[in-house]
Amino acid sequence: MIYFDNSATTPIYPQALESYVKVSQNYFGNPSSLHQLGETASKLLNQARYQIAKIMGVMPSEIYFTSGGSEGDNWVIKGTARAKSFYGKHLITSKIEHPAVMNTMKELEDQGFEVTYLNVDQKGYIDLEELKDALRPDTILLSLIAVNNEMGVVQPIEAISEILKDYPSVHFHLDAVQTVGQVDLHLGEESRVDMAVFSGHKFHGPRGVGFVYVKSGKNLTPLVEGGGQEGNKRSGTENLPAIVAMAKALRMVTDQAGQSQLPKLRDKLLKGLVKYPDIDLFSPQEGAPHILTFGIQNVRGEVTVHAFEEEDIYLSTTSACSSRSNRESSTLLAMGVKPGHAQTAVRISLSFDNNLEEVDEFLRVLDKVYQQFEPVRQSK
Repeated sequence: MIYFDNSATTPIYPQALESYVKVSQNYFGNPSSLHQLGETASKLLNQARYQIAKIMGVMPSEIYFTSGGSEGDNWVIKGTARAKSFYGKHLITSKIEHPAVMNTMKELEDQGFEVTYLNVDQKGYIDLEELKDALRPDTILLSLIAVNNEMGVVQPIEAISEILKDYPSVHFHLDAVQTVGQVDLHLGEESRVDMAVFSGHKFHGPRGVGFVYVKSGKNLTPLVEGGGQEGNKRSGTENLPAIVAMAKALRMVTDQAGQSQLPKLRDKLLKGLVKYPDIDLFSPQEGAPHILTFGIQNVRGEVTVHAFEEEDIYLSTTSACSSRSNRESSTLLAMGVKPGHAQTAVRISLSFDNNLEEVDEFLRVLDKVYQQFEPVRQSK
């Protein structure tokens, strides 16, 4: 089996799974309980928070545990909107955001907030001049996806941060789910990024757990009310086994990042794909090293996915969160891709577990699939 769908989810590392099982069996106390089991669980929770904060270059008090990326994005956007609505009701995002951001923005529009959706160019980058024009005295939040989950486009965070230095009251939120181990992301006191959202299962941790970085001094109202866990910001008994396993996976991924082969793998894939005249490349060449999206002309993406599946190679049709809806990719449409071409999109997404032999096998099967679809390709 060749698994090239790592942007949808990654297989949990055995060491992270071992941590999950060990904590579940031996440290099952509620971290809020006053007895010894609770105290031990609380210490483990604090250790995991400290470890994650150290890796991310921030303070432990700036890390909040959640159920994953979608909850994190919802909390940051809604929490900012509610906390700062007295100062303004204008939000800015882009047209290529994850549904967790896009649908949250739509909900806030229904509640009286105004949202500006920034255009992107043919590679998926926002226009910095358009961003400057969109910023207003009543703007309270800029929310962007740092690495687009469908195309791999990496937004110019440093250049955006420079612009925002003139707007200190605007909170800057990044959906950073696809960044871990793939692109450098600078957080902390010197960074202009105020909030960033992460999800454990995107970097070989368990599903159903994530964390949010919130810069000290930035106020968010809670999304989930209850027992006051996570500094009264995210109530609910902490999922300690998953949190410890996520911290373990994060350490492992960041340790491997310096020796990553992914740029080499992606480059070989690119060179193999461009040989075919009826294959469109949708991802920018300078994109994130683990994501590459292409399409075989006149062949729907799901048909291509199933053709590779028959050869035990697993790809996806752009975002896993909306792939079963059969809708064309809103990201590709925003990039100016014609609807018919957008339907052909197929995403390759890699992890550190992949290797050159798998890329060679993919390219061998690609040639077979490409020839198999010749009658369809020629029916232009």
